[in-house]
Amino acid sequence: MGDQRVNGRICRMSDEVLGCVMPYIHDSRDRDAVSLVCRRWYELDALTRKHVTIALCYTTSPDRLRRRFPHLESLKLKGKPRAAMFNLIPEDWGGYVTPWVNEIAVSFNCLKSLHFRRMIVRDSDLELLAQARGRVLQALKLDKCSGFSTDGLLHIGRSCRNLRILFLEESTIAERDGDWLHELALNNTVLETLNFYMTELNQVRFQDLELIAINCRSLNSLKISDFCEILDLVGLFRAAAVLEEFGGGSFSEQPSGYPTISFPPKLRRLGLTYMGKNEMPIVFPLASLLTKLDLLYAMLDTDDHCTLIQRCPNLEVLETRNVIGDRGLEVLARSCKRLKRLRIERGADEHEFEDEQGLVSQRGLIALAQGCLELEYLAVYVSDISNLSLEYIGTHLKNLCDFRLVLLEREERITDLPLDNGVRALLRGCQKLRRFALYLRPGGLTDEGLNYIGLYSHNVRWMLLGDVGLSDAGLLQFSKGCPSLQRLEIRGCVFSEHALAVAVTQLASLRYLWVQGYRASSMGRDLLLMARPYWNIELIPARRVVVNELAGEHVVAEHPAHILAYYSLAGQRTDFPETVIPLESSLCVTS
Repeated sequence: MGDQRVNGRICRMSDEVLGCVMPYIHDSRDRDAVSLVCRRWYELDALTRKHVTIALCYTTSPDRLRRRFPHLESLKLKGKPRAAMFNLIPEDWGGYVTPWVNEIAVSFNCLKSLHFRRMIVRDSDLELLAQARGRVLQALKLDKCSGFSTDGLLHIGRSCRNLRILFLEESTIAERDGDWLHELALNNTVLETLNFYMTELNQVRFQDLELIAINCRSLNSLKISDFCEILDLVGLFRAAAVLEEFGGGSFSEQPSGYPTISFPPKLRRLGLTYMGKNEMPIVFPLASLLTKLDLLYAMLDTDDHCTLIQRCPNLEVLETRNVIGDRGLEVLARSCKRLKRLRIERGADEHEFEDEQGLVSQRGLIALAQGCLELEYLAVYVSDISNLSLEYIGTHLKNLCDFRLVLLEREERITDLPLDNGVRALLRGCQKLRRFALYLRPGGLTDEGLNYIGLYSHNVRWMLLGDVGLSDAGLLQFSKGCPSLQRLEIRGCVFSEHALAVAVTQLASLRYLWVQGYRASSMGRDLLLMARPYWNIELIPARRVVVNELAGEHVVAEHPAHILAYYSLAGQRTDFPETVIPLESSLCVTS
C-alpha cells in the first residue's frame, strides 16, 4: 500500500485505484521507479507489465524473467554486443536463443510478440516456436540474427497463421528454397509487415509476393531482398492497396529508358536498391508525398541526390551515403524543413569519389543545423569537421536526442582539431540527448574534452567513444560525470586497465562496458578493481582475422583485445567459446 501526505494527513492509495492506474504506465523507467515504492507496488508491476526489453541475454535467465513477469505479452531480447555487426568479436561468442525458446514454449502463455536481435537462432528453435506458440504469435522479429535456414521459416509460414509482423532484416539465412514464402502466402491473411530486406534470399517468387498482397488486405509494409526484379512486381503494387512502405528490389537494364511503374496510392516510405539515374524518374510522381527515403543502396551521385531531394518537401527520414556531399546537405536544409532523422553512412569505397562534391564536412553540417531545426537523430560520417559546426548543432538543434559522428581517415589535414570547445557547446545546447557517439582520431579530443563530455552529458544513457582522450587522467575526469550513463563502448582506447576499472566504479548508473584496445596488465589483474557482486567480466584476447581473400592471398586485420563487463542476475554464463576468457575472480554472487 502506497502512502501520500496531503495537508498534513496520510492518504493511502487503494489497490483497486493503483490497479487501474498501473496499466497506463508504459515507460520502463517509470515502471522501475513505481516497483521500488513498496512490496505491493512491486507485485502489481509484476502482474501488469506487458513488455520487457533485455539489453543483453546474459543479464538474467528465462525462468527468472518468467517468475518476475508472468503475464508478458511482448519480449525484446538482444544477444551479441553491437561490435558483432562490425565483425569485431568472435562469431561463436554466444547469444543463443535456445534456452529462451524452451522456456517460452512451456510458459509465458500471454506472449504474442518476440523480437530477437543479434542472436543465434536454430531451425529447431523456430520449429518449437511454431508448434508451441503458432496459434497466438502475432509478431516475430529475427533482427540481424544467424544460424537458421529457410527450413525453419517454413515452420513459421505453415503454423503461425495470426502473424502480423515477420521481420528478418539483415539476418544471415541459409537458403534451401522459396517454399517458406509460398506457405506464408497460402496460410496467412492478416500480415501487415513482411521484411527480408538486406538478406541473401534469392529464390523468392514474385507470384508468392503478389499472393500475399492479394490475401493480406492490411499489408502496409513490405521490404524485400534485392534479388527481386521491380518490373515483376506490377501486380503486387496493384493489389497492395494500403501499402505505405516499400524497400528493396532491383532494376534490369531497360533499352527504352526507365521502366513504367505505378506505386500504391498510400506509399509514403520508399527505398529502392540499385536505383540509378535512369530509374530515378519513377519516384518523381510521389516524391512530394514521401516521408521516408532510403538511398543507402541506390546508385546515385551528388547531382542525383540534389535533384531528388528538392522534390521531397515532406521528408522526415533520410538514409544515404556520404556521396550526398555538402551540396546535397545544403539542398536538404533548404527543401526538407520537417526532417527528423538523418543517417549518412560511408560509401563502400572511401576513395570512390575523387572530387570534393562527394564529401561531407563542416560546411554541410552548418547548413543542416540552420535549415532542419526539427532533427531528432543525426548519424554522419564526415571527412572534415570543425568546432564551429558542432557549436551550430548545439545552438539550433534543440530536439536532438541521438547524435553520432565518425571522422573518416581519408583526409590528412583537418581544419580544426581538437574539438573540445565544439563538443562542449553541442552537449550544453542539446539537453535532450540520450545517445551520443563520437569516433575521431588521435588528437581529436583532449583530456579536457573528455572532461566536458562527463560534465554536460546529464541525460545520456548510451555512449560510444573512439580515439578520444590523451591519458588516464581524462577518463577519470570523465567518469566523475555522466550520471545517467548505463552503456559505455570505447574503441581505439589509450587507457590502462587500472583507469578503466576505476572509471567503472565511479560511473554510478553503468550497467554495461565494452572496450576494444587498451593498455593491458598481466592476466587482467588490474581489472579486478571493478569486481563486485553480480558483475561479469569477460576478456577476448587480441587476434588476427582474415577479412577477405583475393587471388588466394589472405587479407588480415589485427583485432586488439576486448573487455566486456556487465551486470547479471543469472551468474557467470557457461557457454564460453575458447576465444573468450571469463575473469574468474569476478564470478557473480547471486541470491
